[in-house]
Amino acid sequence: MSNQNSVVGIYKTHTEAEGAVKELQKSGFDMKKLSVVGKDYHTEENVVGFYNAGDRMKYWGKLGAFWGGLWAILFGSAFFVIPGLGQLVVLGPLVMIIVGALEGAVVTGGLTALGAGLYSIGIPKDSILKYETALKSDKFLVIAHGSTGDVAKAKSILESTSKEDLAVHQ
Repeated sequence: MSNQNSVVGIYKTHTEAEGAVKELQKSGFDMKKLSVVGKDYHTEENVVGFYNAGDRMKYWGKLGAFWGGLWAILFGSAFFVIPGLGQLVVLGPLVMIIVGALEGAVVTGGLTALGAGLYSIGIPKDSILKYETALKSDKFLVIAHGSTGDVAKAKSILESTSKEDLAVHQ
């Protein structure tokens, strides 16, 4: 995976984000190069949890079916509690990038763990602020990583989806 090429789409609803993922999958985009980030803390229950079942996670909460459906497609999953952002579910290669940033003490310059992960794949700090603000507003990020060609392909596919915003970072 290239550390410097990505396209990021912001989606207002989980349905729109899921539609984008399905369009990428239908078009043959490599699902190992796709990450999804979002929140799901609005639940009437007090406990929101997960467990790892092999290489897949089980999740309960308001959007459990949404996250469960994406876990069947994407590789890598984690549940983070990030100060200032709250509870985030992250799917895809961005999980290992965030973990690597945390383990390597890369979280500097006022960036959250998520921000450090995004920064390490070449996303500028002003864009990170925009993405974190979107997450605070309960929106979803769909992030395609890879070569310049991979990112161009993902961008052309995502342009036809119900995104709020779309940006390429190279």
